[in-house]
Amino acid sequence: MLALATIGFAVNFWAWSLLSPLASRFKENLGLSPFQQSLLVAVPVIVGSLGRIPVGLLTDRYGGRAMFTVVSAVTIIPVLCLAWFGHSSLAGLLVFGFLLGVGGTAFAVGVPFVNAWYRPERRGTAIGIFGMGMGGTAISAFTTVRLAEAWGLAAPFLLVAAVLAVYAVVAWFVLRDSPARPVPSGSALAGLKETCRLGVTWQASALYAVAFGGYVAFSVYLPTYLENAYRLTPSDASNRMAGFVILAVVMRPVGGWMSDRIGAVKVLSAVLAAVAVGAVIQAFTPPLMPLGTFAFLLMAAALGAGSGAVFALVALLAPAGKVGGVTGVVGAAGGLGGFVPPLVMGAVYEATGGYGIGLVLLALVAAAATVFTATYVTKAVARRSTEGSPGGR
Repeated sequence: MLALATIGFAVNFWAWSLLSPLASRFKENLGLSPFQQSLLVAVPVIVGSLGRIPVGLLTDRYGGRAMFTVVSAVTIIPVLCLAWFGHSSLAGLLVFGFLLGVGGTAFAVGVPFVNAWYRPERRGTAIGIFGMGMGGTAISAFTTVRLAEAWGLAAPFLLVAAVLAVYAVVAWFVLRDSPARPVPSGSALAGLKETCRLGVTWQASALYAVAFGGYVAFSVYLPTYLENAYRLTPSDASNRMAGFVILAVVMRPVGGWMSDRIGAVKVLSAVLAAVAVGAVIQAFTPPLMPLGTFAFLLMAAALGAGSGAVFALVALLAPAGKVGGVTGVVGAAGGLGGFVPPLVMGAVYEATGGYGIGLVLLALVAAAATVFTATYVTKAVARRSTEGSPGGR
């Protein structure tokens, strides 16, 4: 079940990331400004973020089997529209890119689905492994430009639509929910209100906005950044972005595993500090080899491990019947954390001709998150351990 859920996450994230590798081509074809290009790659994040809240609540109620099927099937629609006619105008790209964000909600399906199959002491590792599905963005980076160049612009979209259709069928007939899955009572609105009263919801949301938000921002904007800052070709920039993504993906289960053993707070404090250091280095736009590459790989490893550690924290503190709801809100915060930076970076580049200010802002946010983790979150975890009841109210 863990393997199938991870594959489903990867397939939907592949769809979610289709526009980013082609952003430079759309810029040339449609004459987009740097800000419009940033908006194009950031728009799918909106639905993929906010949509996680209702999808997480629905997963608590109806289970992962049903919701993986629905999310995968619905994502096929904007993918096909982009293949056939949606890529010929900025309006079409924005509208169908917005709807493409449905694929990003698969994360809020998988976390409660996987969580229900594992004992508390193994959930950090299991959810970290599931999180490797975010490697779907690497698949997109490696294949999208090549397929478009070899077979035409519609080819990567048609391939992804076919893969989504196959997975939707597999999810319906093969996936099964854990017999131990708790089913919440009451309305979805009441469940959302209860979820929002939990302290862990807001603590994890703040941290995930930095960790996963940083990952999403780089995964969608890094090709544009590398093309503008280092004059790389679209293919080279996409390959380097894929390397960033792969390292983050590999480190996500490592972050969950380490959290199970030494504690999520310690892991988060270390990795957020590392992000701040990497952002400060890159703010000076050093030569790409070796210092720039080192800075980006440091941030990739830290953001991946941090994303895994946040959900180890959720698994520790969230009540069993509220994991989907908490995951939805936290996932939304993470996605929105990834929506804002590309817009900021595009605006900064348009205004100054460089990205230094944007990276300094990232460093300041990561440093603030490090302090927040070492103080407030540490106290919340200690209080939970003393009281012996999850929730962090």
